[in-house]
Amino acid sequence: MRESVAVVHDLVSGLVPGDRLEEEHRSETLRWLRSTDDVFRRVKPATPDRHLVSYVVPVDPADGSVLLVDHVNARLWLPPGGHVDPDEHPAYTARREAAEELGLVSDDDAAGHRVRFRDRPVFLTVTRTVGIDAGHTDVSLWFLVECGREQPVTPDAGEFRQVRWWSPAELFAADPARFDPHFLRFLTKLGELDQAAAGSPD
Repeated sequence: MRESVAVVHDLVSGLVPGDRLEEEHRSETLRWLRSTDDVFRRVKPATPDRHLVSYVVPVDPADGSVLLVDHVNARLWLPPGGHVDPDEHPAYTARREAAEELGLVSDDDAAGHRVRFRDRPVFLTVTRTVGIDAGHTDVSLWFLVECGREQPVTPDAGEFRQVRWWSPAELFAADPARFDPHFLRFLTKLGELDQAAAGSPD
């Protein structure tokens, strides 16, 4: 197995599925990774047809709010992110996309703002895209970055109409069709992970 693909296999193997669909996506992705090394997008928009994506989800640990972007092409509120470049580590992709699309970097700045990236994904989805091109399959690894709502961001105006913080209550009350089709499942899993962390001994 190609070394960079083995890294992805390790990341996916380490995920604990939050529900039956994620368990199915995890099993399907592991089979795919064992069957081919052609998992990175080589030609835009869709060669190979199935390829890796990294989402990076900014979360305020104080209240669980999530920063989403109003994506121009997708016409949905999404986490920032993008395609994993050939042989790139997906966690590096998440950091690169956060820097390029929001100006977020892992550091403490002079004003005391803290940005902390997680190096392992917390969620996995397999999604057939439609509408943006002829269609392809995104295998998406969802990474967290912890930062406060006061954290300055510099959104990419070419890709996003706007960005905003959403509280969990606002997200669950909104029309699910406004988001990635798996986003509320992600939010549910995130809440369960937070509860588990709060209940574990130090």
